[in-house]
Amino acid sequence: MANKTIFNSSRGPIASPAGATNQAGGAAYAMTPEHMLAQYAATGCMNSTFYASAQDQLDTVLRLCSQVSPEFVARVALYARRYGYMKDLPALLCAVLSVVSPGLMAEVFDRVIDSPKMLRNFVQIMRSGAVARKSLGSLPKRLVLQWLEARSDDAIFFASVGNDPSLADIVKMVHPKPTTKSREALYGYLLGREHDFSALPEIVKEFETFKALKGEGLDADVPDVPFQMLTSLPLDKAAWKTIARNGSWQMTRMNLNTFARHGVLEDAQMVRHIAKKIADPELVQRARAFPYQLLTAFTMASASVPQPILHALEAALEVSVRNVPEIQGHTYVFVDVSGSMHSPATGYRKGSTSAVRCIDVAALVAAAVLRKNPHAEVIPFHTEVVRTRLNPRDTVMTNAEKLAALPSGGTDCSAPMAELNRRGARPDTVIYVSDNESWIDTSPGSWRRGTETMRQWSQLKARSPEARMVCIDVQPYGTTQAPDRADILNVGGFSDAVFNVIARFAQRESGARYWVDRINAQVI
Repeated sequence: MANKTIFNSSRGPIASPAGATNQAGGAAYAMTPEHMLAQYAATGCMNSTFYASAQDQLDTVLRLCSQVSPEFVARVALYARRYGYMKDLPALLCAVLSVVSPGLMAEVFDRVIDSPKMLRNFVQIMRSGAVARKSLGSLPKRLVLQWLEARSDDAIFFASVGNDPSLADIVKMVHPKPTTKSREALYGYLLGREHDFSALPEIVKEFETFKALKGEGLDADVPDVPFQMLTSLPLDKAAWKTIARNGSWQMTRMNLNTFARHGVLEDAQMVRHIAKKIADPELVQRARAFPYQLLTAFTMASASVPQPILHALEAALEVSVRNVPEIQGHTYVFVDVSGSMHSPATGYRKGSTSAVRCIDVAALVAAAVLRKNPHAEVIPFHTEVVRTRLNPRDTVMTNAEKLAALPSGGTDCSAPMAELNRRGARPDTVIYVSDNESWIDTSPGSWRRGTETMRQWSQLKARSPEARMVCIDVQPYGTTQAPDRADILNVGGFSDAVFNVIARFAQRESGARYWVDRINAQVI
């Protein structure tokens, strides 16, 4: 009789061999170049992650760009900026297009480079030599000139906040020819050159007058300018109240502790104003807020931030995840709480590492799904399944904090699937939120037999042949534990656009290539 240890009958579809090794040394499946580039664009921030350096990421992205069509590069840049709200990668992809397809770069430039921050990113990347050039070149220079010409004097002045390069540096590079007296004076002002003060835009004159009066210790009305222009000045409590009142939604979210330090939140009327602004659904949507940004603001708020503002942050978080789908049938969400998930979600960068960890992002996704699908079950895992109980009636913020506080260990992505098999569960949809760096479940011969996650999935499919799996990736490593096929979808990113993709796939309205197909549908 043949040895049953190695020739034992298996139920369900046979797992395909794993042809790749992930960053943790475990068996894995490599994504296609298109899918991998999309994953990097949706999750990569050109910073060092738990397993890969910033240079590794850059090298991988450039290699992937050479393996796909320039048209796909352009579409990924559009999608990552428009729906993923990313900054570094879309700017890098535009820079790549300046070399491989300048015409395509011109077609997408205004839609990708849509803010002063994006313009500075683009110019910085172009000058770095990362895409085989150290200057802008004629077409990129013309596009930057058009970017400047398309904006009002006030917008140019406000865009002067920020450095490396500053807007003044960019103006020096492209030598714009002003067509009005006010623009001529404004460029002279920004460059520190002689200019006609009387011709400056009114907002600039208000700002300079305010600076002069404050320098003499006199009172003056605070001009409505970006607050970064004012913080080096001797501001009193009344001035800080004006800054808080005029601030954008994102600026307000990011500076709650600053307002508390300067006495703004001692005023009950200001507390009501700030709370109303933060919780305003229209402002939340317009700010393109990531849910984890609100979690960060909530957890980092000092004891001096009043409860109404904390409640407003919770309300805003509920708004930011309202695109989470209602999923029919039995749904399970597997949340990776392993050690690598405790690394910064946007990677390490000296002096500006994000306080938000991958586990925070994963916990938010799981808590949001549970909020809209109260009959779903959340199963955290690391080396093994972690037992926990969540109340679907609790807020997304509360449940996310509970999940993020769970103990961690190594990574075994097959553990929660094995748990369902042990129970004999019959799911309709399972959702992984992980960095996919499973290694505990890799053994000799694993690559030939496929990942343990796929072996467990095959057993589950024997009971639930219509079940579907969604793998949400929160870090850009280019491998997965479950390859794309009719019943498996891999998708990456932090924004609510991911929820739309999940919804269509879970409801059998799209196939496994839907995410890449959606990127391909971007109109150039």
